[in-house]
Amino acid sequence: MIAKIDSSVVHGIDAFPVEVEVQVTSGDIRIVVVGLPDTAVKESKDRVTAALTSSGFRIPIGRSVINLAPADVRKEGPYFDLPIAIGMLSASGQIQARKINNYAMVGELALNGKIRPVKGALSIALSFKKLGRKGMLIPASNATEAAVVQDFEVIPVRHLLEAVKFLDGAADIAAVKLKPDHFLNIAGNPGHRSPGQPDFADVKGQETAKRALEIAAAGGHNTLMIGPPGCGKSMLAKRFGSILPPLNLQESLETTQIHSIKGILAKGMGLVRNRPFRSPHHTVSDVGLLGRSAFPNPGEISMAHHGVLFLDELPEFSRRALETLRQPLEDGQVTIARAAGSWTFPANFILIAAMNPTPDGKPISESRSSPREIRQYLSKISGPLLDRMDLQIEVAALSYRDLESEAPTESSATIRNRVVNARNIQKERFASAHSSNLTNSRMSSTEIRKFCTLKSGGKSLLRNAMQELQLSARGHDRILRVARSIADLESNEHIQEDHLAEAIQQRALDRNYWG
Repeated sequence: MIAKIDSSVVHGIDAFPVEVEVQVTSGDIRIVVVGLPDTAVKESKDRVTAALTSSGFRIPIGRSVINLAPADVRKEGPYFDLPIAIGMLSASGQIQARKINNYAMVGELALNGKIRPVKGALSIALSFKKLGRKGMLIPASNATEAAVVQDFEVIPVRHLLEAVKFLDGAADIAAVKLKPDHFLNIAGNPGHRSPGQPDFADVKGQETAKRALEIAAAGGHNTLMIGPPGCGKSMLAKRFGSILPPLNLQESLETTQIHSIKGILAKGMGLVRNRPFRSPHHTVSDVGLLGRSAFPNPGEISMAHHGVLFLDELPEFSRRALETLRQPLEDGQVTIARAAGSWTFPANFILIAAMNPTPDGKPISESRSSPREIRQYLSKISGPLLDRMDLQIEVAALSYRDLESEAPTESSATIRNRVVNARNIQKERFASAHSSNLTNSRMSSTEIRKFCTLKSGGKSLLRNAMQELQLSARGHDRILRVARSIADLESNEHIQEDHLAEAIQQRALDRNYWG
């Protein structure tokens, strides 16, 4: 007898269907797994047999052949323990499993029959929904994230016996349903701040840096901060997320999908509600940033999708790791090609980087490092990578007067309101142009020519800046994008000369440090 069960496995950011076929024939007791399984899948037969005996079932007498179709795609992970167990019981006639054709299933089995969670439950549920399946059996710990998929039955199971009774019709298990308010605006109103989230009101002084970060948040621009240790670069970066707009539902789904695949969602959590903030240590490798190499999965830059990637002490990162950022910063995604196939992961993030002006951290005029040492230190940041930093700002050391000042400073909520208003202007602009863009930083050359027109005075100002700062064509476009964001913050339909001048000023470090 042959039993067939629908299952699935994560492949990159998505999941693809796998049909688990189990045939039990006469002969000596032997279990064979075919269909290009990896080590974790091959070991499933030992977990399954232990779980069967622990749950009061017998191991089928004879030769059990388990085929994972399609056979030309490598299968990895413990996703198939539950469907293999159900298939063996059904093929050997130990259960009827009347509902076996109505529900797909995934799950790892413990030796005592308990069902452990798997990674990528949201991607798996989405794939089954697209295939028109009625629902799926899933580990109870994964049920909330899978239930994000609406009009799809998510049946939580904790033990092999629960799954058997449900499929046999001997017991009913209620499908997990999320309340409608779970799908409302994820982060609430524009002034909402998550409990414990740092606030810009805590930052003394640094008005120039705050202004630059406000522009960065409004248009989704990458930013480089240079300043001595202790001037507040990290403090500012950690508060940057508090002025970003709330996640919309589509952004939350994409972010949740990535976090689900990485297995870092909190237990019982549905949608990710806050924009991610990733701050990898400078010892991270290029593989750590891009994603695992042998069987690719999301790296740090994909974990920061729709959020912030903060690289502190930028020159301390390896040159190879930094250069891997160039293509994702342009395309908003990363593609990893291997002999076994190609994987594409989303990587639409805002890069905030911080560094010291010299190896010893002091300003150039006060540094004890030699000119050669300073040049070597700065040269760790390549020209092409520097060219992709829309805003380049110098963060000065705080004075005693700044530290002791009792003057009130703007809160994150106040700044965030202006940012949200600027983002709404961009949303309407790109929607009217039938563009898929959401922020100014992603404008194409065609969109720049359409939305970033300058008057004669502005053209002359930009021409002089191009010659003086020796900017590339990419630098020219990025200045216009930043100027457009500054104009949006002021709800101005046209880019004025003062908007353009401020955008040019934010690129001065090209010449001051690397010129």
